[in-house]
Amino acid sequence: MTSTRTESPGSPRTADSLPLAPQSPDAVVFRLDGEPRSPEAMIGLIQRYQAEYGYEVDDFSRGGTVEKLERRFAEVLGKESAIFMPTGTLANHLAIRRHCGTRPRAIVQEQSHLYNDTGDSVAQLSGINLVPLGTGRPGFTLAELEEVLQRSETGRVANAVGVMMIESPVRRHAGQVVPYDDMKAMTSLCRERGVPTHLDGARLFMMSAATGIGPAEYSALFDTVYVSLYKYLGAPFGAILAGSAEFADGLYHDRRMFGSGLQSSALVAGMALMGLDGFEERFAAAMARTQDLFSKLNALPGLAVEPFDHGSNIFPMRLAPDIDPDRLAAELAERSVFIYPRTEQYEGRTLLHVNTSILRQPNDRVFRAFEEALQRAGEHAKVSD
Repeated sequence: MTSTRTESPGSPRTADSLPLAPQSPDAVVFRLDGEPRSPEAMIGLIQRYQAEYGYEVDDFSRGGTVEKLERRFAEVLGKESAIFMPTGTLANHLAIRRHCGTRPRAIVQEQSHLYNDTGDSVAQLSGINLVPLGTGRPGFTLAELEEVLQRSETGRVANAVGVMMIESPVRRHAGQVVPYDDMKAMTSLCRERGVPTHLDGARLFMMSAATGIGPAEYSALFDTVYVSLYKYLGAPFGAILAGSAEFADGLYHDRRMFGSGLQSSALVAGMALMGLDGFEERFAAAMARTQDLFSKLNALPGLAVEPFDHGSNIFPMRLAPDIDPDRLAAELAERSVFIYPRTEQYEGRTLLHVNTSILRQPNDRVFRAFEEALQRAGEHAKVSD
């Protein structure tokens, strides 16, 4: 069957022309981890923080409102100390760099962001060799970890591991999480062997909402943890790296050495503080509403939402062969509901990213949008035949 798209002045926009982050106040956006933020919305948050709390000036990202942010995250994550970083890439890098010290070998997932998307920065800039495990899978096993630790310690040339890092949720695998019991077993083994551990928890709060295990419980398993400030907390950039007071002592020198001692970060810190306030409750409500919506959507012909066994806030949606995903996306957009087009599919399925924008419309309205869009997409497929 060959599908030929013909557009008329009254036809919906094509999926390729749809905005990645639509700004209408009632838009339900199954495309991002957080709600889309227009420049006007961000300016509004800055002004609101100033009116309610007032900014305190920082000195190259030290003190003032930035320090308030650091203290707040240390409390939420159950750590002694926390330090602001401009990017998650740097947070992970500096965590691994400090943990490794004179043992320049770090165990990571083969599918992790650090291994795939940072241009070998840890090796090139810090001389640390990344040892990737779990090829093609969200995580690695305890047996794989134990084998590498043993080989590193007993090889002809001893080359001890300086740190083990786990990323969870795993973005390259549609937000699937490493099970808590697996994390617990692996961090316990590392503790027995004297190997520090680090959690790339950029989306930690989303993982917690999906599993019911609190951020501090996850954080307690690891020596250090990184959390993103921009993916869903509303800041334009930024990250938090938390750990012991000893670990964080003087780490701002390393931050500045890597060119990231920003002269002022107060505005970003204020926006992140406002985003964090009540986020766990809002996102829990969003996940509860999602479960209700998806159970209703699964009654529609031509559509099935099939959660991952170890998923977080991302849900794969399978469409019948006669439903064009691009056409469905375009029809939904006409009803203020946004999904990714065909180009963003995962294993032939459309990924629905759940965020708090689902709270903007009643579920009945979102359901009707899918129902009508499915019908229109099906009719278009018949005409195209």
